[in-house]
Amino acid sequence: MNRIGRRSFIMSTTALVGVALSGIPAFAQEVDLPPQDARLPENPLIITPTDRPGAQGGTWNHALVGGGSLSMLIRYQGYEPLVRFTPDWSGLEANVAESYEVNADSTVYTFHLRKGHKWSDGEPYTTEDIRFWYEDIFQDPEAPSTKGQSYWQANGEVAKIEIVDETTFRVVFASPNGFFAQGLAWANQDQLTKAPAHYLKQFHIRYNPKANELAQERGFESWVALFAREHGLDEDNVHFQNSARPTLNAWKFTSAPGEDTERAIAKRNPYYHKVDTEGTQLPYFDQVVYQMVADPEVLLLKTLQGEIDMMDQYIATPANKPVLFDGKQDGDYDFYSLKETAANVMVFQLNLNHTDAVKNELYNNIEFRQALSVAINRQDLIDAVFVGQGKPAQPSINDSDPLYNERLATQFTQYDPDLANKMLDAIVPERDGDGYRLDPSGRRLSILFEIDQVRSTFIDMFELAIPMFQAVGIDAQIRTMDRSLWETRVRNGRDFDASAHQFGANGGIAAMLDPRYFVPYSTNSIYAPGWSLYFRSPDNPDAIEPPQEIKDQQQRYRDLLATGDLAAQQAKMAEILEAAADQFLVFGVSLPPNGYGVVKNDMVNTMPVMANSFGWPTPGPSRPEQFFKN
Repeated sequence: MNRIGRRSFIMSTTALVGVALSGIPAFAQEVDLPPQDARLPENPLIITPTDRPGAQGGTWNHALVGGGSLSMLIRYQGYEPLVRFTPDWSGLEANVAESYEVNADSTVYTFHLRKGHKWSDGEPYTTEDIRFWYEDIFQDPEAPSTKGQSYWQANGEVAKIEIVDETTFRVVFASPNGFFAQGLAWANQDQLTKAPAHYLKQFHIRYNPKANELAQERGFESWVALFAREHGLDEDNVHFQNSARPTLNAWKFTSAPGEDTERAIAKRNPYYHKVDTEGTQLPYFDQVVYQMVADPEVLLLKTLQGEIDMMDQYIATPANKPVLFDGKQDGDYDFYSLKETAANVMVFQLNLNHTDAVKNELYNNIEFRQALSVAINRQDLIDAVFVGQGKPAQPSINDSDPLYNERLATQFTQYDPDLANKMLDAIVPERDGDGYRLDPSGRRLSILFEIDQVRSTFIDMFELAIPMFQAVGIDAQIRTMDRSLWETRVRNGRDFDASAHQFGANGGIAAMLDPRYFVPYSTNSIYAPGWSLYFRSPDNPDAIEPPQEIKDQQQRYRDLLATGDLAAQQAKMAEILEAAADQFLVFGVSLPPNGYGVVKNDMVNTMPVMANSFGWPTPGPSRPEQFFKN
C-alpha cells in the first residue's frame, strides 16, 4: 500500500474530479459536510482493492444472531487498530497509525498518527485521545478498564506513555515486549482507537464535576458506572450499543443493536481515513444493515433466500453444506474457503476455580479430567457432526506446524470406557441406586455444561457425549442459553460447573498470542477465571493465586512475550506446550477441518480463501471497507 500526501494525491488524479469534487456525494449533501479534501487526513491510507476499484453506494446486508453475538461486529466493521494484520496474515501494516518504529530491544514503540485525522463527528483524533485512554480509562484508579490489555505489560510492569506532540507518542516498557505490535493488531485489543476523549470527558468526574448527577439522571448509581457504559470497552456486547459515540470505523451506527429489536443500521463514516487507488473515499457501501435474527435456523433460511450478502459464523457447518450447496442458484450465492486456525472444534472445560469446594477439588484432579477424556468416543462425534472430517485430537498445534507436540495432541484421545471407569473408581467409587457416582460429600456427581445456544455443532456433539459420560457414572447435563447470559455466567462468572468453547489457535504466532488452553492468561481461559485474573492483575481481590506449576507456566508465557527474537520465541513456546501436556487442563474432540462461508455473487473484492480466526477477525483484515456490489 502506498502513502502520499493528500493534496498532491487529489491533484494528481482525475478520478477525484469526476467522482468526488464535481458534486458532493449523497451522504455529504444530507448533513452538509465539508468537501472530501477537508474530511481526509493529510496522508490518507491508500487501499489497493482486492480485485478492482468500485464506487460509493449500496447496502451490505448482514445479520446478527441473538443478543450475544455483538462480538461478531469486531469482524465486520470494528477492526480498525493502529496496526493491523495483512490480508494474507503474513505480517503487520500501519492502519490508523501512519507509521511506527520499534527499537532494537523491543522496549520503545514510537507511533505517528495521521495529521488531520478525524472522528466520525469531525472532531480531531490526536494524541490527546491516546493520553485520555491511558490516564483516564486504562490507569484510572477509580474507573480502570483492563480487559484484554495484558499485552501492555512486560515482566509484570505496565508500559508508560510519552506524548511527543499532537501526532507522535511513544510506548515505553521497562523490559522487552516483543509482541506489543501484534497485540495491538489482535482482534479487539487495541483500545487506543476507541476512546474519543472529546465525547467521553463529559462522563468523567475529572472533567465534569457534575458527572455523578448526570449518571443518576440516567439511572446509574455513580459516574463510574455510566462512564464504563459510555466507553463500552469492558464488554464486546456494550461497545457497539451506543449510536452517540463517535468512531474511527468505516461505518457508524445510526441505529445501534438494542436500540431496535428488528435491525441495526450503520452508515458510512464521512471522515474515514482511507481512499482507493482512484481517489474514491472508502468505504464503498453507504450502509451495513444487520437483521436481528433469533437463531441459526432463521439465519440459514434467510441465507437460502438470498437475504444475506456474506456469512460463515453460525450457519457454515458441515451438516448445512449440502443444503446451502443445493440452494446456491436460488439464493444467488457461492462459497468461499476458510483455513481453520482454531485449536479444536470444541473444548470441554471444567471450572478449576469453582466456588463449590468439593467440585473445585475434584475438577482439579488431573486423573479425573483424563478419565472424562477417554470416556468420549471422538470418532463418533466426528462422523456424526463433521461428516467424518477430522481426527481425534486434544486442543493443540496442527501437525504441519514447527511447534507441533504429539503428546499434547494425542494423549487420552482413545475411546476406553473401561479405563475411564477404572480411573474414576479410584477417585469416586461410591454410586447411588441409579448407578451414578457420588462425590466426596455424598452428592450425586453431576456436571452441568453451560453453553452458548447458537453454537449448533456444540449441541450436536453434546447429544452424543452426554450418554458417554453417563455410561461411566457421571450425571452430565447441558444447559443452553443466549450468548449474553453465557458471557455473564461463564466468561465473567465463577459459579458454574463447566462449559465448552472453541477458537484459540493451532499454530505459529497466533498460538503464541492466544494460548488460552495452554496458559490461563485471559478471559478466554474460561476454565480458570481466577487464575487468569491473577496473571493480569495479581493484586485484584477477585484473583486466585494458582498452584506453583500454573504460576511457573504463566511465567514462561511472560518470558515468551518479553522476546522479539523468532528462534527464542519458538523455543519458549515449545516449553509452554510441553508443560501444557503435563498439566492437561482441558480436553477436546478434534482439530477442525477447513471450513467455508457464503457470499452473494454480486459482492466484489471479497477474498476466495481466508483464515478463520477471531484473532485475525475474519473477514476484518480482508478490508470490508473496499467491498461493493456489481
